[in-house]
Amino acid sequence: MMIATSAQSSKQVLRGCLGRFATGVAVVTFDGVADGAVKRHGLTVNSFTSVSMDPPLVLVAIQRSVRAHALLTGRAFTVNVLGAEQRDLAMHFAGKPHVEPAWVEGTRAPRLSGAVSWFECTPWTEHDGGDHTLFLGKVERFDHRPGPCLGFADGTFITIPETTP
Repeated sequence: MMIATSAQSSKQVLRGCLGRFATGVAVVTFDGVADGAVKRHGLTVNSFTSVSMDPPLVLVAIQRSVRAHALLTGRAFTVNVLGAEQRDLAMHFAGKPHVEPAWVEGTRAPRLSGAVSWFECTPWTEHDGGDHTLFLGKVERFDHRPGPCLGFADGTFITIPETTP
């Protein structure tokens, strides 16, 4: 058992503990106004979950300190679940751009080409989540394709294989 000796090491231990939980990797995309113009935005997230089937609701947790956080408030968005081959897109939208994303026009919000699944959402509600905001979206359109998913565990990307029933 690890026991933290200071506030900083306590945060590091907590982050390490949470990192043991494998998650999928998704990118939240939306059109937002920045510098007086409408621009495409995206944020890599691993805090994404289904909330309700009736009505269909999903939740993404966005850190308040990221620049695009304020731009998302009240906006339609798409959650793009990434395929195992889309690691470069995850890094691009995590602030390390080195690939040009291919966009698909959505009905309410843009999405990324080639995502394993996607959920186009209208804003439902927002909640305070400490240093994050919890954005709930009502799923209006969605789809998926076959293939393994990109995952994240222990500070590294992993492949989540597609399972067949």
